Amino acid sequence: MAVDPLIELLGVNKYYGGLHVLRDIDLTVGKGEVVVVVGPSGSGKSTLCRTINRLETVESGTITLDGEPLPQEGKALARLRAEVGMVFQSFNLFAHRTVLQNVSLAQVKVRRRTKDDADRRSRELLDRVGLLAQADKYPAQLSGGQQQRVAIARALAMDPKAMLFDEPTSALDPEMINEVLEVMRQLARDGMTMVVVTHEMGFARASAHRVVFMADGRIVEDRTPEEFFTAPRSERAKDFLSKILKH
Repeated sequence: MAVDPLIELLGVNKYYGGLHVLRDIDLTVGKGEVVVVVGPSGSGKSTLCRTINRLETVESGTITLDGEPLPQEGKALARLRAEVGMVFQSFNLFAHRTVLQNVSLAQVKVRRRTKDDADRRSRELLDRVGLLAQADKYPAQLSGGQQQRVAIARALAMDPKAMLFDEPTSALDPEMINEVLEVMRQLARDGMTMVVVTHEMGFARASAHRVVFMADGRIVEDRTPEEFFTAPRSERAKDFLSKILKH
């Protein structure tokens, strides 16, 4: 599905000291595509995700967003981060601000919206993630699943071109995982460009256009969910799936 490319990584290498964590990564994500990145722990999945908005720098290779190379630092980098929403394992909400303030803050600071416009947009998005009734609460008064949905609303409030999810459900209790995945499934249906690092194979199967399987810092397979889950080509993927799909 060679659609209009939005995110492109070409020959990307990343080291932590002597550890080669990303090896010659080539990856293209088209506009409106949902790419789910899976693989064993330590395979480089989260690092890959974090290079796309330059939370991690790379030693070699190029990364472009919508045809533009990633800026190095300063204002241009802040603008880039507004274009690429990111949702982490931990929710990173401001504890001393209400849910509404958490979602509105960057809209005012980065997007230069008025407080009224920002709050209106925030309420729309909180409604979309099912949390409008919680707008005046503080993060500590919410469950982990609710906090993560606020974090998703906050990222969406910037009207990003793409959304990155770095294991968004791995810190959640099992009964909260689905409420977060449901918001993500809806985003996928709405055509949001998404790169999702996750252990949730059901989400990968149902919502991904492509599954990217990583091992030892390399992309080993990049295929449709149907192909990947029913007929993995590599021994590494077969081994991974046999371990993860048993239960």
